[in-house]
Amino acid sequence: MSHVINPDTCVACGACQAECPSGAIKEGDVYSIDPDICVDCGTCADACPTGSISAE
Repeated sequence: MSHVINPDTCVACGACQAECPSGAIKEGDVYSIDPDICVDCGTCADACPTGSISAE
């Protein structure tokens, strides 16, 4: 199971990407998490200032 980013609340600040140990977060208008790379550690969710990341 990986984490997902809610595109409606993501502000693309980059906080999650900077904390991701596996490099699973991809940059864009809103960020996305590659489920094949995500190690489900939850570090990104802890770093997200808008609470936009949750377990899938």
